[in-house]
Amino acid sequence: MALQIFSPKIQQPLKFIFPSPANNGCSSVFVPCAYSPSRRLALFQLTTAITQSQLFNGKAAESLNAEGEVIESEMIAELARSNIALSDENASDWIKKDKRRMLHVVYRVGNLDKTIKFYSECLGMKLLRKRDIPEERYSNAFLGYGPEESNFAVELTYNYGVDKYDIGTGFGHFGIAIEDVAKMVDLVKAEGGKIVQEPAPIKDGGPIIALVEDPDGYNFELLERGPTLEPFRQVMLRVGDLDQSINFYKRAFGMELLRKTVDPDNKNTIAIMGYGPEDKNAVLELTYIYGVKSYDKGNGYAQIAVGTDDVYKTAEAIKLYGGEIVLEPGPLPGLNTKIMACVDPDGWKTVSLQQL
Repeated sequence: MALQIFSPKIQQPLKFIFPSPANNGCSSVFVPCAYSPSRRLALFQLTTAITQSQLFNGKAAESLNAEGEVIESEMIAELARSNIALSDENASDWIKKDKRRMLHVVYRVGNLDKTIKFYSECLGMKLLRKRDIPEERYSNAFLGYGPEESNFAVELTYNYGVDKYDIGTGFGHFGIAIEDVAKMVDLVKAEGGKIVQEPAPIKDGGPIIALVEDPDGYNFELLERGPTLEPFRQVMLRVGDLDQSINFYKRAFGMELLRKTVDPDNKNTIAIMGYGPEDKNAVLELTYIYGVKSYDKGNGYAQIAVGTDDVYKTAEAIKLYGGEIVLEPGPLPGLNTKIMACVDPDGWKTVSLQQL
């Protein structure tokens, strides 16, 4: 039976297979849910179809469809897991044991093939996989510098008919490490790309860096560094309260504060957060510009995905430490994956993924 989840912002159903003994195994439940333009996020808020007493009275799971017919589903037992309550001590201990890793970053582009070409020929990335979902009017592609099982990736999303996005003022840049910055800048120039900052040493005799812009206006910081297994360095986001953000990502996501740099000359402070040394792992760079408390996030950048052993416990820890759940934890249909999404105190979204 097809569970149709209607969004209050679009009058189109999202379908999910939900067995029922009626109508040859098919009937419908209508559940309102928050809208997201990507089907990876516009999925599960199924608990509105199930009462608390049905979850915890010890009887076989039941729910009612729109016609009042009883629906039996093994998924209701799955949904009961979302009622996990963690104390501060238990959450802290579990987060330390959870095998977390930054998996990929998601953002929207106006011409998928053009962006793939630029990333492949200019930035040296490889196309890892690509898919088209015409029934939902979008395509996406994963690119990176190594297999997704071990390396960070970018997920580019193209929504049919949308050729331009507003990047806003909150997103900063992506960072990649390369052996020859000047050579890559020349490649970008040859492809007609925009050079935001020509190659030059960081002050005090540091490594050479440059800043280039991709076809959609996303900036890439190029850092000259020796060979590395993970050339993708960082995702930089601006925040309004750096100490609050550091505390949130340390406690709710178990990230380490790898370093903090105060730069009074440029009136900013940055914090590098992650799950391992930044020369071997992609990291999150949080930037606080003095006196700026909020930013326009635009509609181009979407979210970071982080791997976890348990999306339900992750959701409870995030709520415990001040985050907001925007997608309740649950399984993705047709995939051996569970998902949960939240926003941090500044409104930046993170998706947690659990592979089964």
